[in-house]
Amino acid sequence: MSPAPLLQSRVEGFPLRQGKVRDVYDLGDTLAFVATDRISAFDWVMPNGIPGKGIILTAMSKFWLDWLHVPNHWISDDIADFPAAFRAQADIFRGRTQLVTKTKVIPIECVARGYLAGSGWKEYRQHGTVCGIPLPSGLRESERLPEPIFTPATKAETGHDENIAFAQMATVVGENVGNELKERTLDIYRRAATYAESRGIILADTKLEWGTLPNGEIILIDEVLTPDSSRFWPKESYRTGISPPSFDKQFLRDWLETTPWDKASPPPNLPQDVIEKTAAKYREAYERLTVHEN
Repeated sequence: MSPAPLLQSRVEGFPLRQGKVRDVYDLGDTLAFVATDRISAFDWVMPNGIPGKGIILTAMSKFWLDWLHVPNHWISDDIADFPAAFRAQADIFRGRTQLVTKTKVIPIECVARGYLAGSGWKEYRQHGTVCGIPLPSGLRESERLPEPIFTPATKAETGHDENIAFAQMATVVGENVGNELKERTLDIYRRAATYAESRGIILADTKLEWGTLPNGEIILIDEVLTPDSSRFWPKESYRTGISPPSFDKQFLRDWLETTPWDKASPPPNLPQDVIEKTAAKYREAYERLTVHEN
């Protein structure tokens, strides 16, 4: 029997900021990121969680941070390293909680795209560009781009992030920092995409976040290369001209589109088969990427 999903954590004595799917506790110089099993779609948090989702996402971020070898915010996921209030609820927090360095968050979503999908495909059909970057004519949906492109976006507290041009990003963070973030984001994307393809997964695009330490050093923060921050496609079913199936909440979105839900009122309860199939997609992505055959 699957464990009951963790929808909300409760720890007294620490300021809490609750996002759509994550609880963040301020521990002073550090933060505790709790990846809950909440799941969102169409800007709404669903009434049901996906059992084990937060544990999978935490394990996947840890895998990539170990693999990438880039300066980052990770300190520990060992509950013994957390304050006593967390240790007292070890069964809840174990496996889904990161102790991380607190940084000044750079207010830009750094997106790398290697394929034409999502909002990029929508803009391309209208203007022949993605975030203002001109692309060759005649490209099809989901087609591999001639080379990966960097397409920043604003960080939205609610609703969707908004794609912006690099020049607009530079007015926020400065041109030098902008160029550094672009180079580092594209480097991570290229390396991760090559590895993922060797595991039978196409990394179509990914969103990274960065923060600065008091000494000015820029480090990688937040979730890294998970199905919630990236578009993963199974290589065996990929083809151009369609939106391929993906290892994320696409199955949930597709089911919601078949319901009478108007996306303007609280969403319906999820059927058990939708919960189970969505959970299976997350597990499959993690296992394909991290479990090596003997």
